[in-house]
Amino acid sequence: MKYAIYQMDVVVADPEANRDKIKNWIETQVSKNKPDTVVLPEMWNAGYALDRLEGLADNNGENTIPFLSNLAKKHQINIIGGSIANKKENGIYNSSYVFNRKGELVHQYDKMHLVPMLDEPKYLNGGEAKGAVFDLDGVKMGVIICYDLRFPELMRAIALQGAEVIHVVAQWPTARKDHWKFLQYARAIENQCYVISANSSGTCNGTDFAGESMVINPSGELVASGQPETESTIDASIDLSIVAEIRNNIPVFESRVPHLYGE
Repeated sequence: MKYAIYQMDVVVADPEANRDKIKNWIETQVSKNKPDTVVLPEMWNAGYALDRLEGLADNNGENTIPFLSNLAKKHQINIIGGSIANKKENGIYNSSYVFNRKGELVHQYDKMHLVPMLDEPKYLNGGEAKGAVFDLDGVKMGVIICYDLRFPELMRAIALQGAEVIHVVAQWPTARKDHWKFLQYARAIENQCYVISANSSGTCNGTDFAGESMVINPSGELVASGQPETESTIDASIDLSIVAEIRNNIPVFESRVPHLYGE
């Protein structure tokens, strides 16, 4: 499966400009490289202008869903739609949407772990749905959002449902860039799956974002990586046969004894 990852410099507080950037980027990637699947970063519609989200957030995906669905259908690609600020009946959420080649919405997820260091709990509601898998081109996959990466229980739950690829969409800060890299390696190795991330670049309210989006295989080997703090595209092809091979050679899941792990 061929990927294109958009390590995007999000235009803060300008959803229309960001939709234009994504549309142009996807059209360029389809023309040049013909990817099967594209991946966008976290909060691409508004950036981390948290104190302005009341006026910037989408309303239950009414702008984002048709926008990404039409792009997926038109170009016959899968879209891991990063995440957006998304207003629902009881508050604003950090929501991710996934579309298949037909433009069908196959998965949605609201970020469950909110970042205290960036005041997310002050402005956002945490999602309450359990981690789940979805299917693209016959492959079981999952998606988590940024701070979720620090919670191995979530990715393990998705892997136990058969996920062979787990996507991490993020606006991870440069100040903790080593955590960003090492946690992805750990999650790939312990869950014996591909970890594919789309981080953003640029700056918002004094926070610099690290870039360095990554594709890591189930052996913990780096397949591709973006440059630090620079808008770029990461192209990579993944070999899904490696997942079964690694899981057969090192049978981690069969070796688990969860009844001994405590609460």
